[in-house]
Amino acid sequence: MTKALKTTRRTLLKGAGAGGLLAASPLLGRFASAQSAAPIKIGFQQHSTGIGAAYGRWYGRTTEAALKMINDAGGINGRPVEIIAEDDGTDPKRGAEVVEKFSNQHGCDVAYGTLFSHVVIGSAPAAGEQKIPYFVVSEGHHVASGALNRYTLQPGITDVKSQVQAMAPYVSENLGKKVTMIFPDFAFGHDHRDFFTAAIEAQGGEVLEHIAVPPSETSFTKYFPKIPRETEVLYHVMVGPAVLTFVKELGEFFGPSSPAIFGFIDSLEAVDLASPGLEFLEGTYFWEGNPRYAQADQTEYDKAYRAAVGVDENGASVSDPSDVSTYAHMFGCWETLHIIKAGMEAADYQGPDDRQKLIEAVEAMTDMPESMEHPQGPKLFNGKTHQVFGVQYISRVENGRLVKVHTTSIDDTLYPDEVDYTTQSF
Repeated sequence: MTKALKTTRRTLLKGAGAGGLLAASPLLGRFASAQSAAPIKIGFQQHSTGIGAAYGRWYGRTTEAALKMINDAGGINGRPVEIIAEDDGTDPKRGAEVVEKFSNQHGCDVAYGTLFSHVVIGSAPAAGEQKIPYFVVSEGHHVASGALNRYTLQPGITDVKSQVQAMAPYVSENLGKKVTMIFPDFAFGHDHRDFFTAAIEAQGGEVLEHIAVPPSETSFTKYFPKIPRETEVLYHVMVGPAVLTFVKELGEFFGPSSPAIFGFIDSLEAVDLASPGLEFLEGTYFWEGNPRYAQADQTEYDKAYRAAVGVDENGASVSDPSDVSTYAHMFGCWETLHIIKAGMEAADYQGPDDRQKLIEAVEAMTDMPESMEHPQGPKLFNGKTHQVFGVQYISRVENGRLVKVHTTSIDDTLYPDEVDYTTQSF
């Protein structure tokens, strides 16, 4: 994937830098109307290493597929689009350095792509200082809470607060009201802790115990005795390379006598449900941002999107069935890149001097209908909070597959504004 992105970048730069080469290329008709032949540069802050590497790999593949679709359709404002990928190591300090590098060294028009919330929080101040639009593909509540700045937007993926608010009624009505939560001990996990606790209490339930686990942990058995015996629902969300170990050890601990289990698919992203030791998950429930398995009511958009990113009906790579995708999250890259395109076209974006116009154009967006650009489902963007809201999915493990059993409405996910970024100066 990295090689492919570099090849695309090198080819585009060569064509743009030598007018004769571009004029003689097949891109002539596609990009001839552009005021400039120079590519629009999007800096891709990628978790190529560190605890987010599985996500980074699939975020990269999705980005590459979206790039191809956009360039095949004429690019943005008649100009080709170039992705410049930099590894942030899933590390906040390196993340900030990468954002500065996009601005000062690569001359990128925008920065994009970050998932892990602690990296977003560490990088956003640099985006504000560099005055470079920073489109994150995360899920933390950090953007909508007002903790960041006007240059940071999350228009292509929903946040934890909206997700858990939509999940809590189903959990309370179908699984139980006495909950124990296991979550990673950093900003993303803290969002789950805070917002699901409030959401389940609003349904007349309670959280008996909060169990925070370091995101770098490799063994989890020592945490499970903290689960109170009266627990009716075990709520889990885990991240990182040891997620398979987590769910296996969870099954070994409980055996056949577990409480109802509701997990966020983060605990099993990039993990094959057929892996030995996961049999105990049969009958348990998961939140999915986008259903991994093609469902009976699969849309034409999901079918075409899967083909574009190289994912089969089981959510694995078409070239390697053992290479399971991060399907519940990576659609955010696809959708965010198309939002950047739409915003640039609405703003008639020509270069860095138009960054303010780009942000204002995205802030003016509202309804995003389900489409090839938005295959996960319809969305509603709130320009004041820089946060998008969309439908959520609950799936049940049946015969070793995730089968969708509930789809929320967008209204289920809405909450009052906590910030109005449009009142902040640039």
